[in-house]
Amino acid sequence: MNFTLSDEQILFQESVDNFVAKEFDFDQRRGLVTSEDGFSRDHWANFSELGWLGLALDEAHGGLGGSALDTTVLMEAFGRGLVPSPYLSSVVLGGGLVATAGNDVQKSTLLPSLVVGELILAFAYAEPRGRYDLAHVETRAEKKNGGYVLSGHKSVVFHGTSAERIVVSARTSGAVGEVDGISLFLLARETPGLSLRPYPTIDGLRAAEVMLAEASGELLGAEGQAYGVIEAVIDNAIIAVCAEAVGIMQTLNEMTRAYVDSRKQFGVAIGKFQVLQHALVDMYMAHELSKSLTYRAAGVVVTADMRGRARAASAAKVQIGKAGKLIGEQAVQLHGGMGMTDELAIGHYFKRLAMIETLFGNTDHHRRRFACLSAA
Repeated sequence: MNFTLSDEQILFQESVDNFVAKEFDFDQRRGLVTSEDGFSRDHWANFSELGWLGLALDEAHGGLGGSALDTTVLMEAFGRGLVPSPYLSSVVLGGGLVATAGNDVQKSTLLPSLVVGELILAFAYAEPRGRYDLAHVETRAEKKNGGYVLSGHKSVVFHGTSAERIVVSARTSGAVGEVDGISLFLLARETPGLSLRPYPTIDGLRAAEVMLAEASGELLGAEGQAYGVIEAVIDNAIIAVCAEAVGIMQTLNEMTRAYVDSRKQFGVAIGKFQVLQHALVDMYMAHELSKSLTYRAAGVVVTADMRGRARAASAAKVQIGKAGKLIGEQAVQLHGGMGMTDELAIGHYFKRLAMIETLFGNTDHHRRRFACLSAA
């Protein structure tokens, strides 16, 4: 497969890198993650002006009609700068769900608002006992007074308190664990019966528990047929966070190489020691393999069938999990005691890698998923 970017994508990559380098240095980021939202609304408006919020959305709804590869280029740059933003939760997940499952009215109402930065979305799909199983949906939706009311508990809803609308998966029929009977619903954050318990995550972002007690919701898509939509959008999100991880790994490698080349012991740069050179080579190879699998997944996601898309996403996620652990641990180790301090950027990049390893299924989960898809 040819991984060469087009001329337009190269220019796009350069423009994103320049913006991220200017607006998201480490000290600025530390200030952002301690703010109420955990990100900058001004930066979010900049993302809109630059067209990033509509990058992968149809032109009919104000987007640019870009591909998964375009999103991969953007997310990799976000990883290099450790950009804190609700892009994954609002655009990739929320926007992807509305674009895939929404009716014409919902698309024409919500997507243009998302593109211009006036609407932030969040996706509430995980549950306390779900353990990465997208079909483990205990939250129930019942018809009442010509609409639907939802009751249940959703966990780790990223940027839930910043979102004007939350997309919630709920069961309209069937037993817990069945793929049939799962539906999607749109709820305003202020909906009576919907309460949020916010908290920071280890990587400095924001998440919330969502409690539903007969909260009214608007059906998004066909009733009882949302599982396939959720799986496809989650696979796209997996590729996006893999790209972010690739950018993080590149930065960790660059930081570590610069440090061992400047740190001297017995009058010699420690980067001259062969054992450390071996460690740097291992880190480099892990990053390169991760990047190859991620870009391959982004390249096949549009053309492959469901099984091919899922296998590519899980293969990339497994590699990212293994490589992220290796590179993160080696970066901290080679920086010595400084690598453990909060003042140094190394630990913050490693924390984000640790969070990415658990997002949408950890390494063991995707290894099993890949094996099942390959054997079926």
